[in-house]
Amino acid sequence: MEIAIFKYYWLDTWVFANVIQLATQDFCIRYLNLTNDPCGRLFDQMVMAARSVPANIAEGSSRHSTSRETEMKLIDVARASLAELTNDYLNWLLRYETTPWSTKSAECHAVNSVQLDTPDYKEDVLHLSSIHILKQKHKFDSWLNTGDSLVAANCLLILCNRLIMMLRRQIQSLLESFKAEGGFTEGLTAERLSYRQQQSVQANAPVCPLCGKPMIKRVTQKGINSGKEFWSCSGFPNCKGTLNIK
Repeated sequence: MEIAIFKYYWLDTWVFANVIQLATQDFCIRYLNLTNDPCGRLFDQMVMAARSVPANIAEGSSRHSTSRETEMKLIDVARASLAELTNDYLNWLLRYETTPWSTKSAECHAVNSVQLDTPDYKEDVLHLSSIHILKQKHKFDSWLNTGDSLVAANCLLILCNRLIMMLRRQIQSLLESFKAEGGFTEGLTAERLSYRQQQSVQANAPVCPLCGKPMIKRVTQKGINSGKEFWSCSGFPNCKGTLNIK
């Protein structure tokens, strides 16, 4: 059976997002109950916010070749979902009259010092990527599996903030790439213009009287000549040279 494999499997942000989703599901199952969450709304909100992160990274990355703009927007949605989840963990600590670990504390430094391994999936991507995600999650077991919800909440608060920074850098990288290369629409326009230039050369089209580039046929869209063909410079809009078709 053929399986669709996407590039986001190799993204550290997607792997990290899956770690946070799994850890959040464990947290909610362990610590939320009828006493502190009688309607189950907090359980649903936290689990869905955690799910939104890898889901939007995956969907956004899958749109990379067709819409860079959509990709950036969806990854920003993932970042926003993380911000929501971060606030839930912060609120959990405040409910118990405690504060997050200081960024200068040994605990915060220890969690932040844990680095993800480089993926090495070879040809069995689905199977090996799942093993990889679980292995990365187990690196944080000493904080997530203590049985102390405050320790787990502190750890996840750090992980969420860490991933938010990673996603910001990913969005910035995509933005710089978009500035340099354009997106799918720009690519289609360039391909269409290149094709029309080739067709014009083959059809012995005239050269532009202003810049010397080959001209292509266009159709007047407005005015009394609407619907009529004319020669237009292939360098438009940088060059506005035109000729009537005799």
